Amino acid sequence: MSCYLYAVVPGPGRPSVEGLRGVGGATVSTVLEGDLVGVVSEVPDHEFDERALRAQLEDLTRLEAMARAHHGVVDTLADHATVLPLRLATVYRDHQRVREVLRERREEFAAVLASVDGRMEWGVKVYAVPSAPATSTPATSTPASASTASTSCASSAGESSSSRPVSGRAYLEQRLRLRRERDSGRRRAEEMSRRVDAELRGLAEDARHHRPQDPRLSGARGENVLNAAYLVPRSRGDEFSARVREFGVGESAVRVELTGPWAPYSFAAVESVEEREPSR
Repeated sequence: MSCYLYAVVPGPGRPSVEGLRGVGGATVSTVLEGDLVGVVSEVPDHEFDERALRAQLEDLTRLEAMARAHHGVVDTLADHATVLPLRLATVYRDHQRVREVLRERREEFAAVLASVDGRMEWGVKVYAVPSAPATSTPATSTPASASTASTSCASSAGESSSSRPVSGRAYLEQRLRLRRERDSGRRRAEEMSRRVDAELRGLAEDARHHRPQDPRLSGARGENVLNAAYLVPRSRGDEFSARVREFGVGESAVRVELTGPWAPYSFAAVESVEEREPSR
């Protein structure tokens, strides 16, 4: 069996992992080395050798299941302790190797844990929300038979001109208006992003800007113009979240989204932690 390492926590007052399940439903346990604790599960070698692990990471269903289990363990730990989350699929050959890593990198791990002690991560996204699409269509896009029928019915029934397809010129003017509205909405969202970020940095101890999310992947409506994470003292969490919720009120073209609190993933990164070691 190999050893899957989820996170590192301080040794004193380490949280109980009794009943906690991790990747593949495996039991979660701890490995103590000095004043650090590795939170681990035993996983089958044949599922986490280099080839099998690559296959898991390329299979979206299996990757999602692994990520959900991994983050579930980390977030449970974060409810009760300071936590240094490690990357998904950080696997070592056995418990002894985990102890060696904790001993070899003790100063680095301890420094990161100290920097996030008593703090949680909050995520804030700002979106430029598009206007509702127009329902009118240009006359040139309507089939000839349908256009003729519409004109005939309108003439006989005395319908107003607003029910008829718009002209090509009117259609282009409409498109231009929508583009201007979209550009104006994006500018407002960018202005809001700058204001949000400046004010929230005053409530947080640190901040990270991530790449804006592609709506085709996230499924979110609108264009993501700010995707930020903030490291906030637990004691200011309520104040921080209340302030975020005030932004964007009454703004039809801008949406502000708050997530968290989470374990400090964006602020607890450590360099060059091996993601996979050969099994014995």
